[in-house]
Amino acid sequence: MKISEFLDSLKNRNRLLYYFGWLNFVAFAVCLVLYFIDTTLITGINAWIKPMKFSLSIAIYSWTFGWLLHYLKSKAMASIISWFVIITMLVEIVIIIIQAARGEISHYNISSSLNGLLFGMMGVFIGINTVINAFTLILFLIKSQVTIQGYHLLAWRAGLLLFLVGSVSGGLMIANMGHTFGAVDGGPGIPFTNWSTQAGDMRMAHFFTLHGLQLIPLLAYQIPEHKKKKASLVLFFSLGYALVCMLMHYLALQGKPLFSF
Repeated sequence: MKISEFLDSLKNRNRLLYYFGWLNFVAFAVCLVLYFIDTTLITGINAWIKPMKFSLSIAIYSWTFGWLLHYLKSKAMASIISWFVIITMLVEIVIIIIQAARGEISHYNISSSLNGLLFGMMGVFIGINTVINAFTLILFLIKSQVTIQGYHLLAWRAGLLLFLVGSVSGGLMIANMGHTFGAVDGGPGIPFTNWSTQAGDMRMAHFFTLHGLQLIPLLAYQIPEHKKKKASLVLFFSLGYALVCMLMHYLALQGKPLFSF
């Protein structure tokens, strides 16, 4: 499928999340410009890198949900879930951008009453988003609620389940009041992502686990129709991918970086 065909199909499937995804791509472009203008550093990196990362991630997440909600038989339910996704993610990215503009850390920051309030708001709305994802998974587990079947349904179920597992690593970072385990946040890291190269970094496990929601269904769409045991292939890949994500969690908790250079 060509990109133009994908975008046209996505727009027809879910206009709300289609345009919200574009809004986040615009936010990415604005933050990219600010990256070259504003030299403010937060934990050792340019303040606008984090908003760029989150706006890209939210755009991809929005378009993914825009695609998968099309498979729900209840269009009213799909619309309700879409609005919850938009509201929760809008609060998330707006606060991240505000804190970047203020030169403040957005996550794990309780250094003042305002910073604590903003961090708390993010936590509440991410919690709501997690509940919405769990509810969506439940709907996809009930065959009578969806129009998709077979190995494609299995792939979306696995992706949604992994996305929920990703909330566990989010909770671990909150409990740790930081994403780095075995060191303080802000040390040497991989370019752009800044995942630590000297200690355990839960952000890597969090990222890969969350984005199983895209990778597993994408794999399913690439399997030729004439291929036998397609469900087994999806299941095998899902389990293997889940094991890799578990390994990433383990290494982070042990304070060990996945890449060290």
